[in-house]
Amino acid sequence: MNSTFPGAQMVGRMAAVLRAVSTAMPRGISTAEVARSTGLARPTVHRLLGAMAAEGFCDHDHQDGLWMLGPEMYLMGTVAAERYDITGIARDHVTALAEATGESAFLSVRRGEETVCLLREDGAFPIRSFVLYEGKRFPLGVASAGLAILSFLPESAIERFLDSHDLEPAYGSDHGRESLRRRIAETRERGWAENPALIVEGSWGMGAAVFDAAGQPAWALSLTGVESRFSPERRPEMGRLLMHHAHELSKKLRSDQALPAR
Repeated sequence: MNSTFPGAQMVGRMAAVLRAVSTAMPRGISTAEVARSTGLARPTVHRLLGAMAAEGFCDHDHQDGLWMLGPEMYLMGTVAAERYDITGIARDHVTALAEATGESAFLSVRRGEETVCLLREDGAFPIRSFVLYEGKRFPLGVASAGLAILSFLPESAIERFLDSHDLEPAYGSDHGRESLRRRIAETRERGWAENPALIVEGSWGMGAAVFDAAGQPAWALSLTGVESRFSPERRPEMGRLLMHHAHELSKKLRSDQALPAR
């Protein structure tokens, strides 16, 4: 954790704990689970959670012993949404993808070296994949949304990420550096990313990057479902549909970001 200024280590620990709690919403998470997720000692985690609960940043279900995000996080998030939230603009595209394909459709955002799922819309097909859900985080390069975003970053940024991250122990050999370089090249050639059941057996995904006004991949639209629904004959059609909605959403966002502040 960053310790370049006084108090940075404590801020980093609090941020790590809050991220761990956010990924467990709405069910909640135990103190022990937060400790495992963050690598912090359980007593340290308990003190941090208690301090943040006193300020309203966390909430504690005493009956189940689970921690959740608190009301202050909701209030701050509501204010921050005026600047960062694109879900209102993107929702129609996520819904259209779910309706057109029958699969579960998503919007994810890049947050540093991770992606965070913001929206989920389930299609008509009755069998669901629950690899991805609102609040779920993955490192860049993992899952179709993360691979789509990583693939269209500048070459120097891709190499920095690959040099500083070893995803193979946690996510398997297809997430090793050389395998990722190959999959990045394939994604750039196709235009969309594919996750052929690399995270959960039998669960496939496809994703397309959405670009900000500076031309950087900042979000991704994706589809997930059972393997039988992602046949070689169907994937090109789904990929073109993803690319269409990603392109249209990128255009809307560029136009919206170009408007003068009101």
